[in-house]
Amino acid sequence: MNEITMVTRPTPDPADQARRGAVARRSQHLAPDCSGLNFFEIDRSLCDLLPLYMEDPLLAHLAPHLQRLGVLAGSRLNDLAHLADRHPPQLHQRDRYGRDEEWIEAHPAYDEIRRIAFGEFGMHAMTHRPGVLGWDRPMPLLAKQAFFYLFAQAEFGVLCPVNLTDCTSDLIARYGSEELKARYLDRLWTQDMDRLLYGAQFMTEKIGGSDAGSAELVAVRDGEHWRLYGEKWFCSNADGDVCVLLARPEGAVAGSRGLGLFLLPRTLPDGSRNSYRIVRLKDKLGSRSMPSGEIVFDGAVAYQLGAIDRGMKQMLEMVNPSRVSHLTRAAGMMRRCLNEAMQVARHRNAFGKRVIEHPLMRRQLVKIMIKTEQSLSAVMLASVLDPSTQQAAPKIARLLTPICKYRASRDNIAVATAAMEARGGNGYIEDWVNARLVRDAHLGVIWDGTSSVNALDAIHRAVRKERAHHALGEELVRRLAEARGLPGQFRTRMEGTLAQAIRLAEQVADTPEHERFVRVAASALYHVTTAILMMNEGCRLGAAGGDARRLLMGRFVLEHRLADRPKLAVEDARWEEEAISLLLEDAPVPLDAAAALMTA
Repeated sequence: MNEITMVTRPTPDPADQARRGAVARRSQHLAPDCSGLNFFEIDRSLCDLLPLYMEDPLLAHLAPHLQRLGVLAGSRLNDLAHLADRHPPQLHQRDRYGRDEEWIEAHPAYDEIRRIAFGEFGMHAMTHRPGVLGWDRPMPLLAKQAFFYLFAQAEFGVLCPVNLTDCTSDLIARYGSEELKARYLDRLWTQDMDRLLYGAQFMTEKIGGSDAGSAELVAVRDGEHWRLYGEKWFCSNADGDVCVLLARPEGAVAGSRGLGLFLLPRTLPDGSRNSYRIVRLKDKLGSRSMPSGEIVFDGAVAYQLGAIDRGMKQMLEMVNPSRVSHLTRAAGMMRRCLNEAMQVARHRNAFGKRVIEHPLMRRQLVKIMIKTEQSLSAVMLASVLDPSTQQAAPKIARLLTPICKYRASRDNIAVATAAMEARGGNGYIEDWVNARLVRDAHLGVIWDGTSSVNALDAIHRAVRKERAHHALGEELVRRLAEARGLPGQFRTRMEGTLAQAIRLAEQVADTPEHERFVRVAASALYHVTTAILMMNEGCRLGAAGGDARRLLMGRFVLEHRLADRPKLAVEDARWEEEAISLLLEDAPVPLDAAAALMTA
């Protein structure tokens, strides 16, 4: 009988499971975030679209700078944003001698973020003067939006003072006296951090909210300038050096027609402090790095900008580009959310396989992707409308701006929440970026008009009063016609959907009792616009031998965001399953493969 040799293995020591090595080993199961990645290089969509919308010499010049910002956004800027969010600004009411010289103390991380935005990249000045980033003339709007888009993927709060400095200088250039221009413009456009003046906006009052026409801040004439008495309830970039605001001159009529536009400096020409007090900083849900405050004016000196009875109309010239900025920031934040969700899906295992291999998760990832890509296409069109070459551009922009700001800001909330859910419990923890992205996302539906205010502006004003929907419709018909390679059957379907969306907007605009549908109409215009843009882009890229995946994205918008039938049945989803697979793979999608799925 053969002897059986028993092999005795040592009994595992349970205590080993608590040692540092075991803890570190288990931590490898956690999915990484996007830290360390180049946010420009990994953004296939931005890299594909910029050549379609930007002239080659400028793009070639900016490419190294976009690369550098992409690296910063995934590394140093990302770390600074985390610190600045954790350490919000502090208001000091008095100096050490007991004088009422209130001042705001920012964390060094916030100062460094401002140095990157203003000093290194000059995003506040690049559309106003030559020389920024070595370019020999002012850059087009699209260049600035490309930098905003990348920057927003790491840091959101500082982009508010960047945008305010940009817009404040624009209002001074348009409506300021020659003396005001000489005093302020150069310092608002400089990249020298020791000379730079920051812009600010003090707009909302307790009585008004979105109803800016009810403002009560009083302006009293005092020789060559005015003095302000009252308060403002939401003051963006509260310690800005130069502020624009609306006030009602003594004796002016009620409503928006009685408001004037004014420039308020923090420091007067003689070096003394102007007569207003920052009484409190807002403890905000998001955008915590940037100081928003409440301000009381006690005879503060202000200078008139433009016609005293056209303040609201002049101020709206600042609001519209600011809304484009909100669109761009939403697009950038959604891109970061999509990238974070993809990192989790590709690097996390669950139930025996990678998360990205689970059918339900694949569908959720594409839902995040579609909203993200819609906003990027919207940024592209909103940034290239040029009145000097396109007669209808002002009307298109007049309608496009509010519908895009409204819809992209709302989508940003859904995308940020979905990306947090994709990471699971860690997404809810402040150690990771998802919680901050969720908090920051909500600002877009409030600043520069709530969702309803923007929808009303689009439908009641741009459509009803200016008939801007006709110009937008003609532009979309043209872009749809340029989408060569789009199957005829699908083209006809898309033309019909466009006609329906235009007709809906007109019906709601022209029928007062249908006001409750303005958000529906504005959303339909946004979805049909972005769907056609993506189809146009996909066909153009595919025809040039590139990636036609945006063509598939356009169909997803049509089926999931424009279809009017209830989703109460599981239909033949072969096209969708194949399209999801193509969109989640790294390989380019050939035009013929994308076109074949448009009518499947």
